[in-house]
Amino acid sequence: MLVYGKNVAREVLNKSDIVKKVFLKEGFNNEELLNLIEENNHKVIYKTNEELDKLVNETTQGIVVEIEDYHYKYFEDLKKDDDANFVVILDHIEDPRNFGAIIRTCECAGVDYIVIPNKRSVEITASVFKSSSGAVVHQKICKVANLHNTIEKLKKNGFWIIGTDANGEDYTSIDYTGKTALVIGSEGKGLQSLLRKSCDQIASIPLKGKINSLNASVAAGIMIYEIAKTK
Repeated sequence: MLVYGKNVAREVLNKSDIVKKVFLKEGFNNEELLNLIEENNHKVIYKTNEELDKLVNETTQGIVVEIEDYHYKYFEDLKKDDDANFVVILDHIEDPRNFGAIIRTCECAGVDYIVIPNKRSVEITASVFKSSSGAVVHQKICKVANLHNTIEKLKKNGFWIIGTDANGEDYTSIDYTGKTALVIGSEGKGLQSLLRKSCDQIASIPLKGKINSLNASVAAGIMIYEIAKTK
């Protein structure tokens, strides 16, 4: 996988075991990143700025890093992790920018695991890396075959399941202490009805304007930090 941009490069270069090679524009002069490259003896290939941009069809800020593909965690890893008490479940998020922004928020707020379905959901891509500012390398993400079954397993493992929907309880009135799994619906359809029925409680963010919904990543950020207060 090719990832790009200075912020992303900083995170992946600090996790040197996933780096294969580094592409730099001629005359690249970011001392911090150059030092990381030198310290870890990464192979460097110099190209013109135009050649770098063509590698990924994006503006690269002069650096592209080839890394190993992201290694997803297994649900069994989550089940066996006795320290895990905050999980975010994404119900078929399809926009890489939303996914990346949610990953970044999760990493900053101390979310233990993100759970995504293995079909009809965005994968970890270069765009997701970019949108997350490289937070992907620090966040544990599980892929599962069935979100409903996963929620039932989490319940048996002591998790309280909180869904998000326009018709629910005020999110500030809910008790989030204990092991919590937050379910965020997709951009277009929101929370699936089957998953909604599986939730122990439904949280709603009051809206005072004329628009009747929030962007998925914004709603996730509000909810994640509200829950993080109790962890």
